[in-house]
Amino acid sequence: MNSRATLQASVQTAFVAFALLLSVSVCSRLTVLVRLNDGQITEELLEADSEKDIITVEFKQTDGTLITFLSDFKRHVKIFRALVLGEPEKGQSQYQALCFISHLDNGELIPSEAMARLRQKNPHVVRSAEERRGVEEFTMNAVLNMSRSWHLSTHIHNVCRDARDLVYTRQQDVKYWLDKGVEGSIFEVFPQSLNVTGLESCSSTTDPWQPCACSYRLNLEWFPCQLKYCRGQGPNPYKCGIKSCSKSYRFDFYTPHKQLCLWDEDT
Repeated sequence: MNSRATLQASVQTAFVAFALLLSVSVCSRLTVLVRLNDGQITEELLEADSEKDIITVEFKQTDGTLITFLSDFKRHVKIFRALVLGEPEKGQSQYQALCFISHLDNGELIPSEAMARLRQKNPHVVRSAEERRGVEEFTMNAVLNMSRSWHLSTHIHNVCRDARDLVYTRQQDVKYWLDKGVEGSIFEVFPQSLNVTGLESCSSTTDPWQPCACSYRLNLEWFPCQLKYCRGQGPNPYKCGIKSCSKSYRFDFYTPHKQLCLWDEDT
């Protein structure tokens, strides 16, 4: 390659927003400014630990809700947690914790070792996702026994401890993990009488102490979903950055009384 081509390649590389450094760092913390769906800007914290093989995404929504998303690549588990601020005037506690567990598919995020090497060139730029992946809907019809959750992932107890006994998953996820050899005693499938498809929705229930089907929706507005490759002097492309995605999730689940699902009135 001649000197002019080399200079052009150097200039192009300088304008890549995120770079993958060839460091041996095992853990990393990265703070990114992200524009939320309502137009507001928030700080998003991304943490990666390539030794534990996990990635964590955490940010605060405009209403004060703290969203945490943890991907456990070793155990093929993803954990969603929402710490929703309570309404004391309606008899609620300071906050309510929701936790949803599902299996992690290959290719949902970049690998943890790539995330651990990610560095941001322009930390003051507000990020918007390059690709919007639409809405994924979950009907949560099973719960986890928290005291035995370590059989599935050691991270569930730390992330979901405030949710107590209402840590939800799906029957199809239970089957997936059972086929992988996970201990079956940690799961409890809801009886048919508590199936959300047969319950009255909390938004239409008038009795605050009546069981109902609750819905909760959250958005991950920015996360590294795919590696980018560039061509250099050699015949093979090399990793030179990331592609960012956003995705929405809707969770439908049983709740023992409407008092634990007051946000559903506002949606």
